[in-house]
Amino acid sequence: MIYSLIVLTAGFFVLVKGADWFVDGASSLASIFHVSQLVIGLTICAMGTSLPEAAVSLVAGLKGNSGITIGNVVGSNILNILIVLGMSALITKIKIEKSTLFIEIPYMLLSSLVLLVMGKSQQVVSFQEGLILIGMFIIYLLYLFWLSQKESEEEVSSQYSFIGCVLLIGLGIFFVMIGSQLVVKAATQIAYWLHFSQRFIGLTIVAFGTSLPELVTSLQAARKDHAGIAIGNIVGSNIFNILFIAGGVSLICPVPFESKFIVDMFVAIGSGCLLWLLTIYRHELNRIGGLLMLLSYVMYLIYLC
Repeated sequence: MIYSLIVLTAGFFVLVKGADWFVDGASSLASIFHVSQLVIGLTICAMGTSLPEAAVSLVAGLKGNSGITIGNVVGSNILNILIVLGMSALITKIKIEKSTLFIEIPYMLLSSLVLLVMGKSQQVVSFQEGLILIGMFIIYLLYLFWLSQKESEEEVSSQYSFIGCVLLIGLGIFFVMIGSQLVVKAATQIAYWLHFSQRFIGLTIVAFGTSLPELVTSLQAARKDHAGIAIGNIVGSNIFNILFIAGGVSLICPVPFESKFIVDMFVAIGSGCLLWLLTIYRHELNRIGGLLMLLSYVMYLIYLC
């Protein structure tokens, strides 16, 4: 127990340091290329922090254990919105760009709805349906390319060179991944020691563990007043999780969609709708909205128990 607590503490330290470097590198890279923080958040940050979900799901698919894919993706997406954005909003108001409100969040909701329809119809995501998801992901990448050409920041001197930014981002991702593994391992051991059920551990601790990169990166971005990175990181990660991870694994082998995940999918879609409703009028997520999102996750936890 004491050893697990030490590992847990060390894991969080490594996570925070890695996320610190990651945010510094990403924001400096945006300055070098005169690209908006939102675009950096939707691309480099989103895909980089989704590596744990991708690694867990793709390796499981290769080993013929694709059943964890849906739970991993859906659990992480719920936590990303309600916990990560909720906690970030408690630190600072998160400004929401028009493109996020009217394109990216709706596309995230559409992706979730498509996955729900696919899974509910045959209780499996097939190879053909995986091709549809990957096709939607390619459309999303084309949109990001268009957005990067359209969105630009005023010229601001970068704190680091291009090579320095790449090194910071690479080291940040590496430390975040190592820290995530340490935290998940220690938290799981502590949970077993406290006699929590395996289902509860899987839907909470594992989802929390694979979402830790998004959590720490977004919190550090919010703390450093890079709110564009925070919102782009979460929305982009959720789209990446559904379209690339679930779609990619289904190309390896069929992905089972158990009936119990239908409720979780509705919670994920509801979380996205809640984010949209809380931000549509003032184009920002404030502390009250963040608190409401955190309370929503507590209610979801009560349901799981």
